[in-house]
Amino acid sequence: MFLCYMDESGTSESPGNTSHFVLVGLSIPIWHWKTCEYEVSKIKKRYDLQSSEIHTGWLLRKYLEQSKIPNFEKLSRSARQSEVEKYRRSELLRLQKTHNGTYCQTKKNFRKTAQYTHLTFQERFQFVEDIAKAIGKWQFARLFAECIDKVFFDPRRAPSKIDEQAFEQIVSRFEQYLKNSKHPETQNNYGLLIHDNNDTVAKKHTLLMRSFHNNGTLWTKLNNIIETPLFVNSELTSMIQLADVCAYSLRRYLENNEDRLFNHIFARADKKGSLVVGIRHFTNQNCVCKICVAHRSSK
Repeated sequence: MFLCYMDESGTSESPGNTSHFVLVGLSIPIWHWKTCEYEVSKIKKRYDLQSSEIHTGWLLRKYLEQSKIPNFEKLSRSARQSEVEKYRRSELLRLQKTHNGTYCQTKKNFRKTAQYTHLTFQERFQFVEDIAKAIGKWQFARLFAECIDKVFFDPRRAPSKIDEQAFEQIVSRFEQYLKNSKHPETQNNYGLLIHDNNDTVAKKHTLLMRSFHNNGTLWTKLNNIIETPLFVNSELTSMIQLADVCAYSLRRYLENNEDRLFNHIFARADKKGSLVVGIRHFTNQNCVCKICVAHRSSK
């Protein structure tokens, strides 16, 4: 039995506020699940993040108030958090008095990053990189991803929407992996999709999955993936948080050529022999990114 944890990065709307939409599936055999959880817990403990969600986009923002606190890096972690909270309360009170439109967004930013303020930016990046390194070393894990460059996605010609195409691709590749990794003398491999909870996505992906079970995807029939996806709260499920790290790393590489995190997680891309087949960059034919070079070599 294999669990495939799914999450996305970027917006599926076109144009939206990102140039790419990335959907990933990180597959873990159930007999390695406890090992993975234990390793992630150890990394979180080193950074005093035991009860915190790994939300990469919020973790890796620069918090302006940290640069305004004297000797911030030399303070203890508890003192850093206390000073940041004090600064933020003052800033929210100031914005309330000015009646400008930034108060609500600033309040949201502070709420989303509150659990990380005891760490410097360098420590937060190192934390995420430690997680990416751990994923990269898990020889038993497989990464599937559809990375869609929205500039080259023509909704008038595509048979489905951006997010629907990405989901069908991940489902198809995970199904093929389950079939191809089966040992001839053992019973079938079975897989279950586990997705970050979102009411809109849950309904859409459940309906799509029912259709795939009845009619197959464009590329394969489903004999090894069971049930419709399970939707879970990412705050409570570490493995979903790892899928978030993977999706973020892929998108930031494609949009900003940031490859420090990407290089770790790309090592887990599903391969056929030495050729990468689990991750695709949907873009123009002349793209020379690492994903396209590795993917074209398989054709």
